[in-house]
Parts: sequence; structure tokens; C-alpha cells
Amino acid sequence: MFRRTVAVALAALTVLAGLPGAARADGPPQRLVWGECADDLPNVPPDERVRCARLRVPVDWTRPNGPTFELAVARRLARTPERRVGTLVFGPGGPGDSGVERIRKGDRFSGELLDRFDLVSFDPRTVARTAAPVCTPDPALRQPPVPLTGQADFDAAVAYNRALWGRCRPTSPVFDHADTLSTVRDLDALRRALGERRLSFHGSSYGTLLGQQYAERYPGHVRAVVLEGVFDHSLDVRSFVRTQAATLQDSFDEFASWCDRSPDCVLHDRGIRSVWARVLARADRGEYAPRTPFDVTAVALGLLAGPRWPQLAVIVRDMDAGSPPPEVNLPVSVAAFCADWPAQVRDYTDYAGLVRDAAAVAPDVRYGAGLLAVQTCLGWPSPVRNPPRALNVHTRTPLLLLNARHDPRTGYAWAVNVARQLGRHGRLVTYEGWGHGTYQRNDCTEAVVDRYLVDLTVPAPGARCPAG
Repeated sequence: MFRRTVAVALAALTVLAGLPGAARADGPPQRLVWGECADDLPNVPPDERVRCARLRVPVDWTRPNGPTFELAVARRLARTPERRVGTLVFGPGGPGDSGVERIRKGDRFSGELLDRFDLVSFDPRTVARTAAPVCTPDPALRQPPVPLTGQADFDAAVAYNRALWGRCRPTSPVFDHADTLSTVRDLDALRRALGERRLSFHGSSYGTLLGQQYAERYPGHVRAVVLEGVFDHSLDVRSFVRTQAATLQDSFDEFASWCDRSPDCVLHDRGIRSVWARVLARADRGEYAPRTPFDVTAVALGLLAGPRWPQLAVIVRDMDAGSPPPEVNLPVSVAAFCADWPAQVRDYTDYAGLVRDAAAVAPDVRYGAGLLAVQTCLGWPSPVRNPPRALNVHTRTPLLLLNARHDPRTGYAWAVNVARQLGRHGRLVTYEGWGHGTYQRNDCTEAVVDRYLVDLTVPAPGARCPAG
């Protein structure tokens, strides 16, 4: 979900104030003009069914006649138009994933969905082709380590973040308007521009927050909403950090159990937990400098998402032999995430308490992604635009939640809690397996989602799909 620096984006878009034709909630829907996509994905061959467009929307939805910008959109036409159900909008995760790339690659959807739906997605605010900031950290400032080690580090992290945001803000018109509630308004403008009376939506990971909050704001415009790898936006900072650490520990426990019983693990019969502990001890002593103990944990966070257990075992073996941990990119759109989630941490004393809380529930992996999330957003202006709170959704068709039992990023406890908030307006299906992202894990998970999206078939309460 996260990384410590903002990725250098493709381009910054210019604000055009008062330009006619921008989407407005109370005006006629904007007409999308579809054309060839820019050739910026060299490994993706051209496809005549895929076209791109730009949707002009307000920078600030509270000022609909104010400055505007363009949202990058892509569409893949249904392969069997005579059996077409409608349009399915995919909500990318991250925050920071490109929906345009998902549509152009086309590998995120089953054959039935490719046949029966026009598939549409977009690059959300500050992502890739949609007003992404073009900026780098201030080279004069030191980037503090994760975790922070004292009040001086804490103060340096706040200064580092604010300096970075100050360099990014002028390069993107929507840097201060990238919260999910703003994207909800963008999504409804896209629905209207597509000519869809009601929205069919499939959100993945952080994209599930977009689906949740869309269904809350526009229940009458919902046809079907899939939430895959469910993000829980109701948690305070302490609960967020604890649950992130706990779910990574759970996935590490599953990895360790596999290694102990499987000859395919290169550390089989060597005691994977003791080897892992030696690796962390070496990191604590600075033997992998400039890499830190968090960088060791990030390897697990990256590979357990697959899960790629054999590869993780090989890397642990190599680190035990002295190789430094490989770099793991955990991208995030800072402007989106920090506007949705406040890092309300006053000083290093508060921060150190979070570190202890994480270690208490995750003795092997220590941190989870939560501490990086905290550090990423330290110093963000308060109050945030879209603060955490419980959901209040009332849709005709229940939202479909799909989550792995052992997910290192969006833990199963999050899905259970969101399902509880939704009540009869949500239905949780449990994949009894591992990894982050469950839709195409097996025939069962694929069929559950496809039947819901195509036929509006809601699974029975307590529905489960086997592992594998």
C-alpha cells in the first residue's frame, strides 16, 4: 500500500478556470469523446476495443463553477455486444494504482466479464495521467528511518513531509482535493457521462473505500458494488496500526507453517522463525545499512501479498547469509491517502506507543504497513477532508464483500467489521486462502463475483470459497 517517497508522475495538468463543458452534478451529463490511447504502455499491444477519453470535472466539488481539470478514462468494449449487460467501472487500489492501465491490459477480468460488459476505469486524482504531481524530495533534507528513533527523528519527519508536499502542491491542481469523497463525485460524473442509470462497480483494495462511500452517497444510483480486499475506514490511528501489524503477522504465521511442513521451502527443517529472527537481529545491528529492520519487514509485506512463499524463503535464506534485503516499492498517492486518514500523532512519545502496540500483536514482523502510513502523513494539515467514520449504507442490492482469510494488507478483520457496519446491505464471502486480491483465485471466487455482477445473484449468508 505504501512507500516512503512520492513517485515521479507522468505529467502535470493545467487548471482551466470556468471552461464550459465540465461535469456538474446539476447539469447535463458530459459527452465523452473516445479516441486512441497514448502509447505509454510499450508492453501492451494495441487493441481496437480499447479507447481513451478525458472527463472534465471541478477541482473542488463545493465550487462547481470554479477551476476544472481532466480525469483520464479508458474503456474496453464488450466482446459479445449482443449479450452485453452494461458498463462495469473498476475502482483501482493503492491509492496510486492506474485504472487506465488495468483496462488496457485487460488481465483483471474473467472471460465472462470481458464478454458481457464494457469495462471502464480511470486514473484517480493525482495518479498517473490525472493531474499527478511532478516532484521529488528536497535533497537538503534527510529522510528519517522507519521506525523513527526519537523526537529529533519525529520532528525531521514532519519537516521532510511538509517540504515534499510544498514542492508537489504547485505541480498538481488537485493536490489538496484528492480525497475519496471528491473521487466519489468524479465517479458519479463518470456514470452520468457513460449514460448508465445505475452503477456497476468493482473496487479492489483501497478502491473498496470508493465503492463504500459511493454507495453511501448515491444509494439510488447503485446497481451492484463488489468490494474485493476490503479497506476499513472506521478505525482510529491506534486500531489501524494494530490491525495492520496483526494481519501481516497472521500471513507470516501461514508462511512459517508452510515452510515447516513443505520440502519446497529452502529453509525446511532449519526453523524459519529462528532464521528470520537472526535476519532482523542483523538489521538491528546495522549490518544491512542503509537498509533497516523495516526494509526486512517490507520484503514480507510485498511477497506475502502473492503469496510467493518459495521466493520469500529464498530471500530470507540469502539475507541470513549476509545479502541485504531487496528494495520493495509500496506505492501510495500521498495526497489521496493523507486526506482520508489522519495521522493524529502529537510527538515521539505517541509514536513510540504505536510502535509498541504493533510489536505486541506482531512479534515476528514487528511493524506492518500501519507505521509507514503514520510516517507518510505526519504533519498533514488538520482536519482532514475525509475523516474516518462508520458507514451508513442503504442500497437495494447488498454490496458484495470478498476477502481472503489470510490477507497481509487488507486483513480479514477489516472485512468482517465493514460487513457488520453494512448489516443487511452487505454480504461477505470468505476465501479460505491467502494473499491480497481474491477475485481470480479459483473457480469459486470468480463465479461468486461474476454471478453477482451479471445476474445480481447475492451469495447466501456465510458463503465461503475453498483455498487454492
